[in-house]
Amino acid sequence: MSGYGELFARAYNIRWSAYARRVAPLIYDFCRTLGVGTEGSSVLDLCCGTGQLAEYFLAQGCDVTGLDLSPYMLKHAEENAQEYVLAGKARFIQGDATDFTLDRLCHLAVCTFSAMNHLADESALERCFRCVRNVCDGPFVFDIDTVRGVKASTMFQVDDLTEEMLLVSQGVYDPGRRRACLRFVGCAATASGEHFRFDETVYHTGFELEVIEDVLRGAGWTKHRFSRIDDLQTALSRTDAQQQTRIFVCAC
Repeated sequence: MSGYGELFARAYNIRWSAYARRVAPLIYDFCRTLGVGTEGSSVLDLCCGTGQLAEYFLAQGCDVTGLDLSPYMLKHAEENAQEYVLAGKARFIQGDATDFTLDRLCHLAVCTFSAMNHLADESALERCFRCVRNVCDGPFVFDIDTVRGVKASTMFQVDDLTEEMLLVSQGVYDPGRRRACLRFVGCAATASGEHFRFDETVYHTGFELEVIEDVLRGAGWTKHRFSRIDDLQTALSRTDAQQQTRIFVCAC
């Protein structure tokens, strides 16, 4: 697993932060039905990126610890949640999702935008799940691209729908390793009108659903269910989940 570079982190904060803003209220409302996420709850935002999901939970009165491997992503997260950092409600820590600990237990852990797919293999996935289990005494809600979704992510795409950014992406898929190599190249504009170019290569691993289930159980998560973001309450069968490009997992 590698952290995003400085220029791509800037682009991410502009272009990809909308996903976290969209799913955060849905995850929050779902977690409230589980009895967590209430005011004063301690939340771990694993692979927190530039902090938009953390911002939402903070605005609801939660305390949030954000962890990410990239110091550049964390810099944006701290800036985006500055008022909460200054108030002692938020902290952002550089760390590896497969090898970390916290100084206090959290009531809820979340991880979004297919961050789990950045993990190289089953061993890394299990180490990550064990780390979360050791610091979380409540549910763990995360999304992950299915093997089908990882394959689909390699399609050549050009995105020039906004004046803020021109983005070209393409990838190749290795069926033997169920792994995609994705390259993102583009030019983006900051709020001040400054333009910058970015070029980032990332890797996404596709995990079979049976593997995810086995690894969760091996890491101490005794119950889990697959679902879609628009209906987190309803469990998907394994067959239905395999037909999705991205699923949400609630483990406890």
